[in-house]
Amino acid sequence: MSTEQNLPTAQARAASFLQLIRRSERGRLKVYLGYCPGVGKTCRMLEEGHRLRSEGVDVVVGLVETHGRAGTAKLVEGLPAVAPRRIEYKGIRLEEMDLAGVLARKPQVVLVDELAHTNIPGSTNAKRWEDVEEILAAGIHVITTVNVQHMESLRDTAESVVGTKIRERVPDSILASADQVINVDLSEEDLLKRLRDGQIYPQSRVEQALGGYFQVARLERLREIALRELASNLDRKRRDGRDGETASKSSGAGVAVALGGGTDEDQRLLRQASRIAGRLARDWYAVHVRGGKTDLVNMDLADQRRLEETLALAHRLGASVVTLQGDDVAATLLAFAEQYGVGHLVVGRPRQLPWWKRWFHVSVAENLVRKAQGVSIEVCDVKAREKKSTEPKVDLFGELSDLLSVDRIRIWDDPVTRDALFAGLVNLCLPDEDELRRWQILDLVQQREKKGSTFLAEGVALPHARVEGLEVPIAALGITRAGVLDDPMGGGTEVALLMLAPLNDPSGHLRRMAAAARLLRDRDIRRKLMRGEWLTETVK
Repeated sequence: MSTEQNLPTAQARAASFLQLIRRSERGRLKVYLGYCPGVGKTCRMLEEGHRLRSEGVDVVVGLVETHGRAGTAKLVEGLPAVAPRRIEYKGIRLEEMDLAGVLARKPQVVLVDELAHTNIPGSTNAKRWEDVEEILAAGIHVITTVNVQHMESLRDTAESVVGTKIRERVPDSILASADQVINVDLSEEDLLKRLRDGQIYPQSRVEQALGGYFQVARLERLREIALRELASNLDRKRRDGRDGETASKSSGAGVAVALGGGTDEDQRLLRQASRIAGRLARDWYAVHVRGGKTDLVNMDLADQRRLEETLALAHRLGASVVTLQGDDVAATLLAFAEQYGVGHLVVGRPRQLPWWKRWFHVSVAENLVRKAQGVSIEVCDVKAREKKSTEPKVDLFGELSDLLSVDRIRIWDDPVTRDALFAGLVNLCLPDEDELRRWQILDLVQQREKKGSTFLAEGVALPHARVEGLEVPIAALGITRAGVLDDPMGGGTEVALLMLAPLNDPSGHLRRMAAAARLLRDRDIRRKLMRGEWLTETVK
């Protein structure tokens, strides 16, 4: 067995001592953890800022996202702040934390909201948590906020709960290194009352939120995950002792995960292994064995890229990444486990083979189980389960029904402007995307409108855009009972169907647009939509 990354004992001890030195020079990190928008994380952070300031501590606001909430904005008052950078991005004025300004001001404590936030392209760092790392390295203490579903290792679990992609994520190592983690808990009933009272979103978005992210079952599950994460974090700190003790990391205590060629299953396996290592409060390794068909010489560029992304994910999750060379994968892994004191080895479930192939092929997992001595082998089934939407589909649209569900239909009883109509439909299509992403897509829709109006005769509008990074086409329907104020057709628009399509699907997009125009020009269909008959014509 040979390694491309050796961790000899003396070197490891030196690295550990260096880490202690650097730790003493760093600022302290406190995290307010929540399970959902609106539970009160930002308010708790601001209240603590006021308390610290009243005791003579030099506290400044680095950045706080009020999201138009009056209570949050009120709490910002009276706290000194480093003025945010104002940046124009694709014609939209946006604000970002002024990292250089915070470092130059050098307060004792800085308040930084929404740790998982993605910075505007061209910023010093891609992510806000990277900004926080720089601030901590400068010896400035940070108080911040984050929701539990943004933790990297919880990505698969969180996406299965909320039913959408989690695009903004924070490495688990950030939370693990925090000096304090405070769970901001609120009962589902109180949270929903806040929502209905307009304390979280404007009243115009309440019904949409109740039918989407704020479903009771989802809230209950996310709340449970947050409570478990806090318990795990406390247990990990208790075992570590936070005082340099390493008793829990003795021989045979480590965790390792065996990686293949960098597939999506490998990435899910990494996240699961990270949870296991965190639960056991153990050091852990991500081990990739090269040899035979997995040698880089025999890998095409796409496979190499996927492997590099997987190993980068392992680093973000806090693993020590080790690459080994060996034709017998199981034997190489077991030799590594013995050398580095690994007592728990995590491996993916082997793929199913026809019965006749099983006579000639023994999987790595089976070999490990047969040969392991003194090492626990955990075989995890991390195959992605096909998700089926539980939302009823609108049955009036025939071949377009798969693009549109009841939660993506909105009725405007009062007159509405074109911009408000487009913004509302984009939010319906992508309610869980970050604000910057929605602004970018809205800009695409508006730019398309400037090239030529998508408002057609006979009361129909078909705004649309092709979107880079969109995986599947999606649509949202607006019913305008009082019309559109700046309707270029002179009034009378009754329905507007926004259609977003992947950038690489031009022919499919044109076909769907033609089908939509054909269907919506049918007066009977428009009458049914205006009367709300789509509610009774959905698939149960």
